[in-house]
Amino acid sequence: MTSPAPEEVSDEMLVNQLKDSPRDDVRAFDTLVRRHRARVVANCRFLTSQPEHAEDLAQEVFIKAYFGLRRFRGGSSFRTWVQRIKVNHCLDHLKVGRGRTFVDVGAPELAGAPELSVPASAEQDLIDAEAYERLASAIEALPDTLRVPLTLRDLDGLAYEEIARTLGLGLSAAKMRVLRARRTLRARLGAPVEPNDPTPPHPAAPVRP
Repeated sequence: MTSPAPEEVSDEMLVNQLKDSPRDDVRAFDTLVRRHRARVVANCRFLTSQPEHAEDLAQEVFIKAYFGLRRFRGGSSFRTWVQRIKVNHCLDHLKVGRGRTFVDVGAPELAGAPELSVPASAEQDLIDAEAYERLASAIEALPDTLRVPLTLRDLDGLAYEEIARTLGLGLSAAKMRVLRARRTLRARLGAPVEPNDPTPPHPAAPVRP
């Protein structure tokens, strides 16, 4: 009976293989890295607005994941677990590099505004390189206080409650920052922005193939 090809093996099976393998056998982990690397690099780029550091940050994320994997209990998917490592690593990178912290500037009265219920777009169909770079540049030009919540919501797919918890914000502040980021992004890309437009915003930048 032939063994399944690496691409046919689930993340869960690869994690179990790695835990049962000698420390110097990293074949299963290499498969996990190849499978998730593009998304981690892209998200590191947009979380930090530092494309020149995205590859190094992603490598550091996977190094942390590798040495912590034997403590991973499988309470979430491998992708979600790596996502948490990535978010924390990138936020630490921002704080160390810029000496900034996120403060709550939320307006509680905005929490029920219908505009704040615009659905997120965590994925996007493939687009050409020129459009990608235009969109990427627009995202990277956003200030940290808008770009980071937008990336966490529209690229990572985090719930508003988790974004608020991660950034130390009130729930209404997290929602408002995502809304402001989407509006700013749409305006910079030339998309019309209506005061009460219920349609989805222009999604955050996708992972390049």
